[in-house]
Amino acid sequence: MSRSRLHLALAVCGLAFAVFAAWLIGGWGGPSTVAAVSDVGSVAAGVTAATFAAVTAWRCRGRQRRAWAALTVALTAWFFGDMVWAYYELVLGVGTTPFPSPADAGYLIFPVAACVALVLLPIGTVGQSQPRLLLDGLMVGVSLFVIFWTLGLEAVFHRGDDSLFAFAVSVAYPIADLVLLTVAALILTRARSGQRAVVTVLTLAMGVMAVADGTFVLVNADDDYVSGGLIDVGWAAGLLLLAVAAMLGSRSSHIEFGLARAPSRVAFWLPYVPLPVAIVCIVLSEGSATLVVASMLLVIGVVVRQFLMAEENRRLLATVADQAFRDPLTRLANRALFQDRLGHAVALRLRDGRRVAVLSVDLDDFKLVNDSLGHPAGDALLNAVAERIVGCVRAGDTVARVGGDEFAVLLEDGPDGPLVMAHRIFDAFDDPFPVDGHEVFMRPSVGVAGITDGDADASAETLLKQADQAMYAAKRSQHGGVATFTPDMQLIDQREVDPPTDRDFTTRRSGSAGLQLFAQLRRAIDRGELSVVYQPKFTVSTGLVEGVEALVRWEHPDRGLMMPGDFLPLARQNGLMGALTEAVIDQAARDAGGWRAAGTDVPFAVNLFPPSLTDLELPGRITRILDSGGLSSDCLTVEITEDFLLGNTRRARTVLDMLRASDIRISIDDFGSGYSALSYLRELPIDEVKLDREFIAPMLTDERAEAIVCAMIDLAHRLEMTCVAEGVEDAATAARLTEHGCDIIQGYWCSPPVAASSVLDVAPLWLTAAAGRRADRRPE
Repeated sequence: MSRSRLHLALAVCGLAFAVFAAWLIGGWGGPSTVAAVSDVGSVAAGVTAATFAAVTAWRCRGRQRRAWAALTVALTAWFFGDMVWAYYELVLGVGTTPFPSPADAGYLIFPVAACVALVLLPIGTVGQSQPRLLLDGLMVGVSLFVIFWTLGLEAVFHRGDDSLFAFAVSVAYPIADLVLLTVAALILTRARSGQRAVVTVLTLAMGVMAVADGTFVLVNADDDYVSGGLIDVGWAAGLLLLAVAAMLGSRSSHIEFGLARAPSRVAFWLPYVPLPVAIVCIVLSEGSATLVVASMLLVIGVVVRQFLMAEENRRLLATVADQAFRDPLTRLANRALFQDRLGHAVALRLRDGRRVAVLSVDLDDFKLVNDSLGHPAGDALLNAVAERIVGCVRAGDTVARVGGDEFAVLLEDGPDGPLVMAHRIFDAFDDPFPVDGHEVFMRPSVGVAGITDGDADASAETLLKQADQAMYAAKRSQHGGVATFTPDMQLIDQREVDPPTDRDFTTRRSGSAGLQLFAQLRRAIDRGELSVVYQPKFTVSTGLVEGVEALVRWEHPDRGLMMPGDFLPLARQNGLMGALTEAVIDQAARDAGGWRAAGTDVPFAVNLFPPSLTDLELPGRITRILDSGGLSSDCLTVEITEDFLLGNTRRARTVLDMLRASDIRISIDDFGSGYSALSYLRELPIDEVKLDREFIAPMLTDERAEAIVCAMIDLAHRLEMTCVAEGVEDAATAARLTEHGCDIIQGYWCSPPVAASSVLDVAPLWLTAAAGRRADRRPE
């Protein structure tokens, strides 16, 4: 209800009540007219309040709807009572309405249904059930009734000669009103700010009606009640306040109550305050039947309340204990529970020899999702990832969320080995995650660590640390996404996992556009939509094509042709470089097979993503690709940058030795740019050094640059390595390199990158041009 309509409704109701109250107090028209106005006005007030409550119930949802529906039932029952009362007085013309009558059924249903409505209100508290709240109201209400009864109410009730049933109905009114008023007060002490105004008006309404009911019972005990007095004004005022509460409730129907809070100390101890006084009153009384019934109600209420409190405390303790060991977002085990279970598993393993392994799973570039789609989407993705990981493991395995985007899995004595399980989890990420209307592709890095037979001193902390180190190694390799812990992984620094350049790229590509580009790149790799062009490398002494370098391109459906600098950083950052590199090698191998079928063997070179050198399975995969194309291994040269070798010599040496043992040539790309130690040229199986273009471009004008180039060419020859100069853009640079004895040159002056179908056409053209250039340089 809008503010203007609310004000209008309040004004109309207030004006109608003012006229009604003035008519009854002023006695206009005589007793019969006043009685008729009282009956009609009471019916109208009940209809109005019930209508507003019904409208509010229709507009609300959840518990608020149920609460206002219950209040609608209460007001409808009251309206029924008023209708019966008016029927007796206006239709039947009965001067004094019989007591009790069917009207009392409606009036007594009202407090019961109103209590239900109050406890259904979503007041935003914890630690108290609805039955317990009703019991609190019953205890306080009965206790107050006992106190009032012994202080004089008993004498009032026994003045008349009513039947036992009439006496019971009379007693039911104050008890029901006291219980209702107590429940309203308890609800008010617990209500949060969003509902406090509504509950305050409801409590005030219940108080006004309770006073009117109590006055009616006292007056009716002497058969002195007549319609049209202040008691009727009180009932109408209470109904008006209930209508106002319904209006206010309709305005807060959209409010969602979040975190709950515990009830106050006043609310906790309030049920016990009148109880001792009531017990004293019962002990000092003469033991009337009414007090006996009240005593039984109090005993039952206290016993049931204590039982409910004990049960609630048990549930709360169980909930708190569960929350202490559960991740609040995914409901998986948290780090504390995982470490506890891992410790038990290690202890059992040392006792009975069962297998224990830990998988550490980290989402690659999860921050991209948070930055582009928002944290709610990131939370939804984490939940989806948790469900997918849980779906990959057995019911008895422990899956935990141990960090923001980090998960851990504890495997004990399963039929499948931990490496099989790790690959199963990794493969589960092949399908996209539907998040916020987007298909999000996410790649994990999975580290595997287990306790071997020789690890007698293995501990839970060590095993978890080893799994993390293996995960960081997998993140570095970016190939396959799964790595098993080996001792040399301890040398890998976590800070080396994410190169700054890639982070910068992510910042540039942040937003949903970057996320969409990543998904498109993933599909392009999977569907073989990337293309490969080849830049020839020429032997200086003969002018013949010595080989080609494979360069990847992406024909994007919307952006057009994209160069490597536009998408390779995104591939590195999101774990696609392994798949992309294999796709390039596979395409180059197929093209080389085509050249071979045409009668020419053309060696080709492929840039290898440096972290792949930590992958011991890399040489085998490359060899299988070459074998499937019928190519010998010596037709391939893998180019690596020297800067990666600085911190990973031991593991890189192992992989390089395996590549070299397969007759695959090794080339250091951009040699001289990484300032690496010269000892690497002696220690590592290097066949070729490729001089960085930063030294080649200025050598005609910078004597120091030319001296460095000359020294590096001489060094390569002394180490029996081939020297390649890239970035040759003019004839003068080519001539100077020839004078210094460079073996191979590459650049746009020789030939730009060409398609596979044009590779065999390049050599004759270059030979002809080279011959003409050599003729031009001959002395006259």
